[in-house]
Order: sequence, then C-alpha cells, then structure tokens
Amino acid sequence: MTYAKDPRVDAYIDGLADWQQEICHEVRDLVHAADPEVTETVKRRVQPYFVLQGNICALLATKNHVNVFLYDGAMVADPEHIITAGHDNKTARTVAVRPGEPINATALTAMFSQIIANNRAGGWRKLKQAQAEAGPS
Repeated sequence: MTYAKDPRVDAYIDGLADWQQEICHEVRDLVHAADPEVTETVKRRVQPYFVLQGNICALLATKNHVNVFLYDGAMVADPEHIITAGHDNKTARTVAVRPGEPINATALTAMFSQIIANNRAGGWRKLKQAQAEAGPS
C-alpha cells in the first residue's frame, strides 16, 4: 500500500520496540486503507494522529501495549467488542493491543470507515447534536 507518510510519524514508530513498531505499522496501514484521503500528522508534540475532516485515531505506545485512540464520540458500533477502555468516554475510546495479540483488522477497519463517514457528515459532535434535537426514535 502506498500513501504519504509524515516523517515525524516514522520517527515516532522507529523509536519503539519491534513489537510496538509491528502494531503501529499495521494500524497505520489499516487506517490509510480505510480511505485514500487519510493524512497523518503529529499532535501533542510526538503523538501520531490520522485525520480526514477531523481526527480518526491516534497511537500511543506504552510499556505493555499500544493504544489506538478512536475519536468517535462513542457513536460507532463495536459488535466484535474490540474496545478495551473508554466505554463511557464522551470523545474517544481505546483499543489496546498487546505483544503477540492479533489485531481484528476487519472490525478496526469498519470502525475507521464509520468514523471517516461521520467526519464527512460534520463530525460526531454535530451528529450527536442532531440526534438529540430529533429526539427519541
């Protein structure tokens, strides 16, 4: 897969342990595969973010796992239960991937695609406001 890489994201990933690099590269490929218009940047000085008309996700490597922060406002369905933290968070939820643990690429890609669609529709904040104004179904 070919996409424009931000050298700052490369530097972040290159500085990680091999198992963390593997996870970050796979997530990076998945988010870019979800839509060819996805771009990458660095926010908060060093943290890789993937964006398209708003944040899609961010990466943060920790000692024991890599966090994939999904900026979805808890609006995206998680039928395969890959969300590991932030279930009640109002802005982002987390998928933690540990060494040797496979990434559920199908589920994660579906979530990325839905977040991108929500971003194109004005973002999760606007969509939640519209839902609130529409009232219960």
